[in-house]
Amino acid sequence: MVLFDFDTVIERKNTASVKWEQVKQVFGEEDVLPMWVADMDFNPPYEVAEAIKKRVEHEILGYAFVPDSTAEAIQAWLKKRHNWDIHPAWIAYCTGIVPAISTAIQAFTEPGDKVLLMSPVYHPFFHMVEKNGRVVVNAQLKLVENRFEIDWEQVEARLKEGAKLFLGCNPHNPGGRVWTKDELMKMADLCAQYNCLFLSDEIHSDLVYPPHTHVPVASLGDKYRDMTITCIAPTKTFNLAGIKASAVIIPNPELRKKFKDVQAVNGTSALNTFGIVGMEAAYRHGSEWLDALLVYLKENIDTAARFIAERLPEIRVMETEGTYLMWLDCRTYGLEEEALKDRLWKKAKLGVEIGSKFGPGGEGFIRMNIACPRKILMEGLNRLEKAFA
Repeated sequence: MVLFDFDTVIERKNTASVKWEQVKQVFGEEDVLPMWVADMDFNPPYEVAEAIKKRVEHEILGYAFVPDSTAEAIQAWLKKRHNWDIHPAWIAYCTGIVPAISTAIQAFTEPGDKVLLMSPVYHPFFHMVEKNGRVVVNAQLKLVENRFEIDWEQVEARLKEGAKLFLGCNPHNPGGRVWTKDELMKMADLCAQYNCLFLSDEIHSDLVYPPHTHVPVASLGDKYRDMTITCIAPTKTFNLAGIKASAVIIPNPELRKKFKDVQAVNGTSALNTFGIVGMEAAYRHGSEWLDALLVYLKENIDTAARFIAERLPEIRVMETEGTYLMWLDCRTYGLEEEALKDRLWKKAKLGVEIGSKFGPGGEGFIRMNIACPRKILMEGLNRLEKAFA
């Protein structure tokens, strides 16, 4: 059995790291411990780094196209990890999930159209809808026994109002929910009933902990497949955010043409050389590394949950079914947002995301990234305790 090292602390400063080198701009303090941006503090799989190094050794970095072998690697990965059979022709490439969402909004809606979200949710969803001149309609998630559930009455009301596109997040960021097959089918059925397309952001799909299982909504049958746009990427799974590469899976040829037509206008369809090489290497060779990573991340989640239960029982920890982002309910302290920031950022020097950033329903929560060596995790937890001492 190959052993993987997730405990070594790797110096990330002087690499233009957003997470580590922009804390002063974001938190107003220089010596903040960053547990915010959703990337990990681990090396990617050895085979991925070696594939990129080998490509660099050639030295000439001319124009590149995405070879058929990359689509074949994606196809094999989705079949193996998620039991989803896709055709390589369904794949469009994009320079990231957020650009893909923006492209989809432009392709499938018109200015002034309504786009459905379920907050609290990944904040660029709001930005992409609004910056493209569309209107956010929100069906806020319900917190039931410390777990997010869908408010079906609100969802149907928003769809009746004429929402043209639903932006779904599965697994859910920031809440860590992995939506069940029944929930996904019910959501897709409602979208179909009201003629609303389903865009599923599945960037965290590989980061799911047993007994939970990720189900691609487009894998549930032809009816769902033809109304769904699925966004995936190796960047979260393998800590490769800097390669700027994603795959957008659109089985419906008419929808795929619309998407690619907008890409042609915006010039966003080309991947950079290292995005191509890194994506293929990750999906071909990253499975064993990922299995070991998931064990380590789950241990981090359990460690954090135990620490908070013992030392900070006022904080409620939502179960993290997927992702490496913990969603912590700090409302018991009764702090206004500025006071919460002051305690975390200035007093404790802990860089975590404030929940209101993720829209209605996030007030009084914080999001903490635990994808780091355990030494850093424990330092972060001790700072969290200091914030509320």
